[in-house]
Amino acid sequence: MKRKRILIITACVAVIGIVLGIALTRGGGPEGTLTTVNVTRGDIVKTVIVDGNLEMPNKAYLSFGITGTVTEVLVEEGANVTKDQVLARLDAPSLESSVHMAELQVDIAKEQVKSARAQYEIALINLDEGGSLPGESEEVLELRVDMAKASWETAKTNLEIAELNLESAELNLEKAEIIAPFDGLVADIAITEGKEITAAMLASPSGFIDEIDVAVVEIGQAAIITFDALPGEEVSGKVVFVSPVSTVRAGVISYAATISLEDNVAGLRDGMSATAEVIIERRDDVLLIPNRAIRGTLENPQVVVLVGEQQEEREITLGLTDGINTEVLSGLEEGEEVVLPAAQERQDDFFTM
Repeated sequence: MKRKRILIITACVAVIGIVLGIALTRGGGPEGTLTTVNVTRGDIVKTVIVDGNLEMPNKAYLSFGITGTVTEVLVEEGANVTKDQVLARLDAPSLESSVHMAELQVDIAKEQVKSARAQYEIALINLDEGGSLPGESEEVLELRVDMAKASWETAKTNLEIAELNLESAELNLEKAEIIAPFDGLVADIAITEGKEITAAMLASPSGFIDEIDVAVVEIGQAAIITFDALPGEEVSGKVVFVSPVSTVRAGVISYAATISLEDNVAGLRDGMSATAEVIIERRDDVLLIPNRAIRGTLENPQVVVLVGEQQEEREITLGLTDGINTEVLSGLEEGEEVVLPAAQERQDDFFTM
């Protein structure tokens, strides 16, 4: 979208997809010249220009949790990454072996639990049936049940220890990888393959703080953000916060607002100057005339329509304006020719917005 900045008293606006009629001239001399425009149909968008700076709300300086030699750096500076994406790895064969050994210990402990439980169940059966050998007393059978139960409890404890050892080994192995904790942009990398590790920084370019009057801006409104340092780059955004507290700067009252970025763009840096066009209102496929064709007052707007060779004054009802063009709700039809005021009229009898 090509952005236009048209300065009026309190805000700037942009127009999307508006096709204006071709200006026509009538008459034979300067004094008899008539300039007209056709009433056309198109889209009109009213926006407010919001200037501020990019603020990175999520910053993380990432590093490996153990020492070692870097074997893989899987991203580059400026790369967009997603949560849980692996960014770099260390050479850690001993850690992998430790995980494998801990897994085997867990398997062995599970089998020991099964065996101990089976022995306990057999001891209970023997107690109920009076023993498997002649002459065994009930006291002996109860003692065997207690011993079998103790062995089963010990086996379960050993399994818990083995599982904790496995978790520890897996955690140490995870420390050999740098993993993105959130969606974001790699702002800096201070590691290279074959070198000892230092750290990397990951930032999420999703914050934009406004410093201009945004009293008409509401949460949920869409916006298009551009950056002075990245000409031609446009990012979609959405208003997520409007401060209820005003700030006085050089005698001008303004309200802070936050606009979140919906896309990550390579090259974004914390503190960059940014401009957002917040879409306040939009109307599609409506009748349009340029503001310079409107005469009268805000309460009683009029136009002069060329009907054949005659000029006809006509009252109209206006809708949305973007500072350049205005929606016509009634009084005109598509294709009609509207006479533009002469230069003197534009100074003295011009419809002002």
